[in-house]
Amino acid sequence: MAVQETMIEVVDLTKRYAGRTAVNGISFSVARGEIVGLLGPNGAGKSTTMRVLSGFMPATSGTVRVAGYDVFHEADETRRRIGYMPENNPLYTEMRVREYLKFRARLKGLGWHRSRERVSIVMEQCGLTDVGRRIIGQLSKGYKQRVGLADALVHEPDLIILDEPTIGLDPHQIRSVRQLIKNLAGKHTVLISTHILPEVEMMCSRVLIMLGGKILAADTPENLQNLMAGGSQVIVEIAAGTDNPAEIWAKFPGIASFESKAVDAEYQLWTLTPADGSDLRPAIFALAGERHWKLRELTRSRHSLEDIYLQVTRPGDEEVE
Repeated sequence: MAVQETMIEVVDLTKRYAGRTAVNGISFSVARGEIVGLLGPNGAGKSTTMRVLSGFMPATSGTVRVAGYDVFHEADETRRRIGYMPENNPLYTEMRVREYLKFRARLKGLGWHRSRERVSIVMEQCGLTDVGRRIIGQLSKGYKQRVGLADALVHEPDLIILDEPTIGLDPHQIRSVRQLIKNLAGKHTVLISTHILPEVEMMCSRVLIMLGGKILAADTPENLQNLMAGGSQVIVEIAAGTDNPAEIWAKFPGIASFESKAVDAEYQLWTLTPADGSDLRPAIFALAGERHWKLRELTRSRHSLEDIYLQVTRPGDEEVE
């Protein structure tokens, strides 16, 4: 099995400002081709981490490598490999879209011929072909975000860093920008900073949860759900005939508590809470077969990323700014 190449490697990164620590000794890595979400409330340290990674500000201590190059000591090499779209997405609003992207491509070191070629490619990639001659200041917020993304992509970077890429967009624009970002996976590595939970669930293969300048959890959304599955309830909808399921649940090994709700004249919906975190479904399925119950539903409740986030950030997070 091939070993995945590491695109980002952060070790003991700390950034202090006068009177406060914005990022406090964090370590993480991101493999080539991943889309990773950096999730946390405003003030968690996400934007500071992004700025250090992209070379826009120095760290107080720690090491950061991008594609094997040290961000601080090999800044020119790392900048060639990074496309960065900051939260405020500063654009030259008096320029036309194509003109602006050509200008940015030349600033990033592309030659005249290559810059024309790349601008055409990223405009098509980001859905900007029809507005190439439009003045940027006259575009909608959604199109301005597309221009910012095209700017980040124009020099074919290995790593794309996006800070709150869908902030201020309407639902249709958000869906469009999300799809653009998802299409970057594989060819590019993408690190997205956001405080919007659905953003990470819909776009990212892995999530890093930040709070108070620290990383509290780092894993795939699926693995985080599995870690929290111990308290997952089982939902079973049955028609038990003359049986009284409540009496059976009360004696059934592994069930701590249960609740019921009538669905119709024949079926009842039962919510079963396991005593030891085990998955009750195989035993319930076997029981239904033995007792000839009609089984219409047997599922296990899933934790959303919001549940995971609230669980991970619960202690004292209200005071963090």
